[in-house]
Amino acid sequence: MSDKPIDNLAAKNPQDNMQANHSKNVGSLVKDDVDADKRQFLVMATAGLGVVGAAAVALPFVGSMLPSERAKAAGAPVEVDVSKISPGAMITAEWRGKPVWVINRTPEMIAELAKPEHLQKLSDPLCNVESQQPSYCKNANRSIDDKNLAVIVGICTHLGCSPSAKMAMKGDMGENWTGGFFCPCHGSKFDLAGRVLKGSPAPINLVIPPYKYLDDNTLVIGEDVTDSKKAAA
Repeated sequence: MSDKPIDNLAAKNPQDNMQANHSKNVGSLVKDDVDADKRQFLVMATAGLGVVGAAAVALPFVGSMLPSERAKAAGAPVEVDVSKISPGAMITAEWRGKPVWVINRTPEMIAELAKPEHLQKLSDPLCNVESQQPSYCKNANRSIDDKNLAVIVGICTHLGCSPSAKMAMKGDMGENWTGGFFCPCHGSKFDLAGRVLKGSPAPINLVIPPYKYLDDNTLVIGEDVTDSKKAAA
């Protein structure tokens, strides 16, 4: 028999050692299950937060795609009081976000538009590019019933700039200038009916929008005169 002391409790009681190992294994399994549950919970929670975050970002984006009330109203017809436009002057209205000039042309201005020597300066004097005006404005004045009022979209047909009004004859536009509009961006020139002069970068005449008269003092930009005639028929 050995004289060395036995200090290993496992050797003294193997059954207790087995029970301890079993408890340790069970505890490890329970811990693994708890950790797995935690991981699953965290994954689900993170995914849920991601969905909520994506929705929070998407909702403002979707909302921005919807037309605002102002955007809806931007396409609506616009009434213009023309009673206070003095002869030789113009006002600017807004229709569909575009500037629209309303010009009260004098008899002298009207007469100039039909002169043969003036017509020779124009690229499209007879308004053959039909998309640039309603059919009822296909005349020398480019207006309803050849009236003195001109209604013209003030956007250059070259690159979309806004021309400046140069309605006085001659002046800083030169001795041969009879009144009209000048685009300082690239030098396009238009007469008082919005017709483009030869040699301009702009390829076609300015646009005449659809419009009609409610009475002698009020016109509506954005409503076609032919629609009114059809409604009355």
